[in-house]
Amino acid sequence: MITTEQQERVHGWFAGRLPAGWQPAEVTLDREEIVVVLTTPDVELADASEAALAEARAGRASSFREETRAQRMEIAAEAQHRYERKVSWGVRVGPHRELWTHVSAPVMTRLRQPQRLVLDTLVDAGVARSRSDALAWCVRLVGQHEGDWLAELRGAMDAVATVRAQGPVA
Repeated sequence: MITTEQQERVHGWFAGRLPAGWQPAEVTLDREEIVVVLTTPDVELADASEAALAEARAGRASSFREETRAQRMEIAAEAQHRYERKVSWGVRVGPHRELWTHVSAPVMTRLRQPQRLVLDTLVDAGVARSRSDALAWCVRLVGQHEGDWLAELRGAMDAVATVRAQGPVA
């Protein structure tokens, strides 16, 4: 479990390590990966269509990726050594958000037939290419629709971790 303190430490390190022009950054982590999404100024195109704006934002993201590659790799190497997690990068340009790298970590799970049938239905319907993709789709769906519930659950887990930390050392 990732505690609020661990999250704050990693976020603080990146806040201190990233160049000022790359702030603010969105930093999230789990057991395997730290994801850093940088923010760059939005494009300004007078009287541009939504399609033109979308392409301009994608172009700005691509340019930012290439221009910052060497420095991002250096920072990632330091963070990976410090936190023993892979570092993945992305950027936000206005409402456009894209990840350039990310870890796809295998997760072992045991499912009973009713759960496997749900995954198989998603595969058969063309929603997913495999059971693995179907399970990832389900997890994303829960994350989108249950954000408040998950935030409350994480808060409760942080409270339990705080109480444990205050108890006697074994």
